[in-house]
Amino acid sequence: MIRVRYLDILSESMRIQILMIALIVLMPGCITEEEIISIIEDLDDTYNSDLESSNVTLNIFQGESLANSTVNYSITIMLNHTAAPAHSDNFRGHVLAGNYNMTHFHRVIDDFMIQGGDFENHDGTGGYASAWFGVCNGDMNVNQSDCPSQEYWNVPDEAYNGLAHLPCTISMAKTSAPNSGGSQFFIIPEDSTPSWLDGVHTVFGVVTDGCEHITEISEVATGTRDVPVTPVIIYNATAMD
Repeated sequence: MIRVRYLDILSESMRIQILMIALIVLMPGCITEEEIISIIEDLDDTYNSDLESSNVTLNIFQGESLANSTVNYSITIMLNHTAAPAHSDNFRGHVLAGNYNMTHFHRVIDDFMIQGGDFENHDGTGGYASAWFGVCNGDMNVNQSDCPSQEYWNVPDEAYNGLAHLPCTISMAKTSAPNSGGSQFFIIPEDSTPSWLDGVHTVFGVVTDGCEHITEISEVATGTRDVPVTPVIIYNATAMD
């Protein structure tokens, strides 16, 4: 298991805004100098990835099994560890652990997105973070010692990172609750721009090769709960620097 340190994740613009507000409040004497120093120290202790970017390749087939597959795809995703350090490290950690191997795209909606990453149940009900990012069942005020079971670990939201839900981007799937992402993700095809998700879900990468395959997958026949009639499965995922 990869373990990483996390206190808070803020964009540079958000850091500046918070410091400006603190300075304004300090002027009339509503906050002490010691308190504002503490705020600055916390802002400087944000989570950062060791990488600026990295690449992941997903090899995908459509069929009941790889041996009997009707179509095979390969896509490459560049993860943005600078804008979304926790999400990118989390996704890469799952890939390195082999968690995405033989997982289904369990939800496919034409002109919208394809969703996968549930390595527990393969139906959209499971998954958790690949490392400790300071969130336990959506709660950011918990120590890891008080949350020993990894199945409760989540990734903190990084939705205000300047990355938008554009065609060929990858974003974190989660519940309506904040900080509830784990392992599930969705990829946006070439004919979709779901801008209403900006600031809600975290975009953390872009498909650099094979996005046309994402579009093809988004058009497959589906049944109840948008599940593909013929399974679409990631049979292998690999990570590169």
